[in-house]
Amino acid sequence: MPDAKTPVQAPGLEAGEFSEIARLFRPLTGGAAGAFNLLDDAAVVPQRAGFDLVVTKDALVEGVHFPAGEAADLIARKLLRVNLSDLAAKAAEPFACFLAVAWPRNFGVAEREAFARGLGEDLAAYGVVLLGGDTVSTPGPFTASLTAMGWVPEGRMVRRAGAQSGDVIAVSGTIGDGVLGLMAAQGEIADDEGWLAGRYRLPTPRLDLREALRAQAHAAADVSDGLIADAGHIATASRVGLRLDLERLPLSAAARAWLGGQPDRTAALVRLATGGDDYEVVCAMGGAPPAGFTAIGAVIAGDGVEVRIDGRPIAVAQGGWRHL
Repeated sequence: MPDAKTPVQAPGLEAGEFSEIARLFRPLTGGAAGAFNLLDDAAVVPQRAGFDLVVTKDALVEGVHFPAGEAADLIARKLLRVNLSDLAAKAAEPFACFLAVAWPRNFGVAEREAFARGLGEDLAAYGVVLLGGDTVSTPGPFTASLTAMGWVPEGRMVRRAGAQSGDVIAVSGTIGDGVLGLMAAQGEIADDEGWLAGRYRLPTPRLDLREALRAQAHAAADVSDGLIADAGHIATASRVGLRLDLERLPLSAAARAWLGGQPDRTAALVRLATGGDDYEVVCAMGGAPPAGFTAIGAVIAGDGVEVRIDGRPIAVAQGGWRHL
């Protein structure tokens, strides 16, 4: 975790970065042998017979993935959770991570401690340990990246490729709460008891779906950029076409209430299906989807994603968030 560019200190003196790493992040290793108490500049990842190691990496940037001024502990928890969401879609069991964080000047001791505290709470909750990483400073904005690792039985990772003719397209949970949560956090819509904003700020990675995905999913992706966009990733990787019927979207009570108040139902359904930040799992499944999933379409001939509402094809200019 130490930055190799940190100047060497005289014997008996400890650089500020190393002291901070020891104080804030060493406890988050959980004593994992391969972390070496974060005293080395590399780690050893353990092996597990009969399992493949699944690795994913996501970053969060202030002003892009969360609003400026967001609480530091919430940033850390969301950073971990969005990475665990990727592992969830792969039907993997998370166990360890690496962290890289660039502190801006306005992140003082209190903010850094809050970040470490929030990360530690969720690492413990999800059974994940910190094996290493790096800390640097930046003129801004705040940026953090996390690499998460998980185990899946050998050859059983659920890829984006693999959707087959006859598969049902299904999605877990509810869709649209992420984009509505962002709107609520920005004060654009009402939010009783902050439920929607909470869905945006602290998504729940669907690690509980691991066994169902292993048993029935031919392909899967987490819904981070937007349902239509992420379903499109499955279509592209699998070289198939998908049909999505937006009137079948599973909606929370809050999303149904919002939808009912919109003058243009078609535009509103597209907004929910393209907004992103839901961190549910969209997948192609053989047979009827199990409990926790809703059938919203099918694999069809051709390529790309055909979007329909009440049987009528509609044009969607952009299926979700574009990073570049």
